[in-house]
Amino acid sequence: MTYTHPMATPATALAISSPAIGQRKLLYYFGPAFVASIAYMDPGNFATNLEGGTRFGYQLLWVLLWSNAMAILIQYLSAKLGIATGHTLPENCRIHFSRGMTIFLWVAAEISALATDLAEFLGAALGFYLLLGPRLLAAGIPRTDVLLLAALVTTICVFLILALQQWGFRQLELVIILFVAVIGGCYAAEMFFIHPHWGSIAYHTVVPMLDSKSLYLAVAMLGATVMPHVVYLHSGLVQPRVQATSGLVPRARLLRMELFDVILAMNGAWLVNSAMIVVAATAFAGHGMASMSIETAHATLGPLLGPASATLFAVALLCSGLSSSTVGTMAGQMILEGFLQVRFSIFLRRLITLLPALIVIAIGLDPLRILLLSQAALSFTLPFALVPLLILTQRTKVMDRFVNGRVIQALGWLSTTIILSLNGVLLWQSLGGQ
Repeated sequence: MTYTHPMATPATALAISSPAIGQRKLLYYFGPAFVASIAYMDPGNFATNLEGGTRFGYQLLWVLLWSNAMAILIQYLSAKLGIATGHTLPENCRIHFSRGMTIFLWVAAEISALATDLAEFLGAALGFYLLLGPRLLAAGIPRTDVLLLAALVTTICVFLILALQQWGFRQLELVIILFVAVIGGCYAAEMFFIHPHWGSIAYHTVVPMLDSKSLYLAVAMLGATVMPHVVYLHSGLVQPRVQATSGLVPRARLLRMELFDVILAMNGAWLVNSAMIVVAATAFAGHGMASMSIETAHATLGPLLGPASATLFAVALLCSGLSSSTVGTMAGQMILEGFLQVRFSIFLRRLITLLPALIVIAIGLDPLRILLLSQAALSFTLPFALVPLLILTQRTKVMDRFVNGRVIQALGWLSTTIILSLNGVLLWQSLGGQ
């Protein structure tokens, strides 16, 4: 079964198969990694980076640097598998692994997809709440009702974005890229409102510092940066271009251009995440704040840095939530269809995954705590995406001439070992270890 991207149409395939020459031909290759990169700037990143910057200042910037290096490698391998085989990672798991193992991997993937959907939908609802909520609260509407209203508006917006599939996948790619540009622009503007210590930023970016107090956040930041659902997704995002390409040389060129796409998109996401920590560290660290909720951060940024700073924060969070919620829904649909070989409506998938977020909002749980917990859960489910990816990409019968070299394979297993080790230490600490 060859994966057909839900956003691909015959018209899209025709356009992809006949790119224009020159600059437009180059631009045609860019897009899949930018769609994947939105998951690296989702509300979970806002939560972990806000908490990390507030509690530990610049100390955890190095986590973002190394997480980004791993993300570049992992996203490249995911795209490589999709280009070499013409199948997504879930489809390859179903084809090459036993049924029992396939079901196990599907359950792990669904857990990561549900955790992702929860974080991203909550983030978008919070973005609407921060922008529109104060007026509604002033009118006497209870906070929970305002959040539920924000969730309803979020639902409508996500369905409208998903409806872009009617005009082809490239249109959706461009909309997601626009969201990425808005998020990046907001945080670039935020940097003008603060006066960070650039020497400390450079030092903590390259010098690792980790203790028992910061371990939980470090693992959560890792989970928020190297996200399992986009490990699966990227192998599907390249399929519209793969289906319009035949022959070894064209696919090799596609893979080479996808590497450039990955490097550009992932490094952009890294800069945005670093800016999040820098803003939180500069604005909130050292002011006696043991923790910082998203709402409190928004309310505090106004008095500290001006109303424009608070508005930029809310707009970035809203764009992050809407776009990542859309991408998360696409990943969830691809996971379900690939592992189980069934057809499933992307709109029904989005409707079902709304329920956990609505429950969290309705019973009044702290969104920041839920966001942090979801990101730690993602880090624990990440190996169940990475290990199959590495196993498949090292098999010649799967990859043919695109099989991994020794260096790439070693780096992949090293990344997985680091993630497993951090998770093991965190589990030991959580069970009462010192």
